[in-house]
Amino acid sequence: MSVSAAIMAGGKSKRMGQDKAWIELDGEPLIARVAGVLATVADEVLVVANDPKFERLGLRVVPDKWPDGGALGGIATGVGAAAHDTVLVAACDMPFLSAEVWRLLLEHAGEADVVIPKIGGELETLHALYAKACVPHMARAIAENRLRVISFFDAVTVKAIEEPELRVVDPTLRAFTNVNTPEELASALALP
Repeated sequence: MSVSAAIMAGGKSKRMGQDKAWIELDGEPLIARVAGVLATVADEVLVVANDPKFERLGLRVVPDKWPDGGALGGIATGVGAAAHDTVLVAACDMPFLSAEVWRLLLEHAGEADVVIPKIGGELETLHALYAKACVPHMARAIAENRLRVISFFDAVTVKAIEEPELRVVDPTLRAFTNVNTPEELASALALP
């Protein structure tokens, strides 16, 4: 199966106070860490961002088609621009992504249009697999100003991967750590 991956890097990083994508962890920008993990499981990695500086990563940069569409607009842009029907979507601020977690999601790729981890009762919309079949439903939700990522889920098939299955490949669920604030970054940096 051919797989694309789209990294969401169009956020404003207001709570962090600086562009999260370029914050370094172990001498590497967060977005480069994310791209490196995704490259081990996907045939193509692209970045959804409106800033040309992301081109220095050597990846295809796709401008956000729905800049006022929030995360859903970014996801719809990335999935729509991807070369392949199966698209892994990740936020640029997840320093501990795990190839094993992505492989687990890919094992379920043919079972639903959206394959999504569910942790603590919450769906991890920026760490999920979306099929191209979702794009028209995403676009309709955006046009109707229903901008919650899950707002189109009732129009597609969704398979949630629950915590026990996720913990088999990521016992501490560390792959789902994201950093939105300086405090979260400090906490992440303190992790072994």
